[in-house]
Amino acid sequence: MKSPSSNDSFPIRPTGPNGLLFEGPEYRYTFVSPLLDAPDPMAIARRTSLQGESAPCLVIIKRVEMPPEEERRQRAMEEVQLATRLRHPVISQVYGLEEYQGEPHLVMEHSPGLFLETAMETALLLGRKLAPAHAVYIAAEVADALHHAWNSQGEDGRPLHVVHRAVSPMSIRLEFNGRVKLTDFGVAYSRMAGRLETPSKVLRAELAYAAPEVVRRQKPDGRADLYSLGMVLLEMLSGQYPLDSPNVNLPFRESSEVVRYNARVRAERPTWTSAGELADRILGFGPNDVERVARKVPEPLKRILHKALRGNPDDRHRNGGEMRDELCAWLSGQGKRFGRSRAAAELRALEREKPAPQETHAFPIEQGVLPTPEEEATAEEEVTAKGKKGRSE
Repeated sequence: MKSPSSNDSFPIRPTGPNGLLFEGPEYRYTFVSPLLDAPDPMAIARRTSLQGESAPCLVIIKRVEMPPEEERRQRAMEEVQLATRLRHPVISQVYGLEEYQGEPHLVMEHSPGLFLETAMETALLLGRKLAPAHAVYIAAEVADALHHAWNSQGEDGRPLHVVHRAVSPMSIRLEFNGRVKLTDFGVAYSRMAGRLETPSKVLRAELAYAAPEVVRRQKPDGRADLYSLGMVLLEMLSGQYPLDSPNVNLPFRESSEVVRYNARVRAERPTWTSAGELADRILGFGPNDVERVARKVPEPLKRILHKALRGNPDDRHRNGGEMRDELCAWLSGQGKRFGRSRAAAELRALEREKPAPQETHAFPIEQGVLPTPEEEATAEEEVTAKGKKGRSE
């Protein structure tokens, strides 16, 4: 990891003594390390209460580009406001905005670990997949977080009905202590009073894992996120991206429907192919495809996948709690309990056994950051303490 002095061009860097970045009304922020591979300028900082009311903690500082247009600026502020209202142990906490060098910066919880995408790619490089119990544990945690987001309340006491719309392996963080964190509510849909509508031609979603109703531009509910989570779980269990063509030698032909879709819709986030091609694949994905991709998945899990990946939302799990309960029931039926300590052990094994980049000429792109020695020691201490507590009970 580079030190601040070795990367003077990085836009977030200390401006005062002892690594001081800035002081806000309530907190002092000191520089720890840059997130050099992140798509936007981000850095890890230590947040210390000026009044000593809370213990220091590690946070991520991210520069927020506020659009000049009043409407788009209001939407960006709404996204921050919405994210700060979601309080759940599996949702990465967003603390709010702070001003640094005259520009707004988002302050959010730091999750020392790696993205699910990185864990899956590392497993593939080792010639295997994530253990089924580990995959189900991750999905159950995320389902619980989605259930909370859908049922969270606004200031008026009414449900916000938050739909994440970007559930994917790059929005799920796996912490080294075994915890799971759902991140990135930047394209979330909600019924927050007074919130601006998204322009009709803009598709706000992570298209590679989107539900059919999302690509049809229908108003989504929480079941759209459960479809996306089903796609992620299918990928974890099978070791392959579900929408890949079964015939790798068969080129995708841009049909007239795809051309028309591309002319009508613009994806807000970049994708690996056109919005029309992804929409065509998603709308054509059915039970036979689930069966083909999940052919080696245990039957009880396959039934959960079929239910989550139904094209009609009415045929899916009613809510995240129902999907969570089905996944937890499968886990409990495996005999040995799978919790944080085992999830941490699975992650440590991947980190320990991963091949060196020079051996493979390829390595997963981690858009987070490798843990500092301090973070690794803290994670180890938490796992050890939890293990001792479990044995004493």
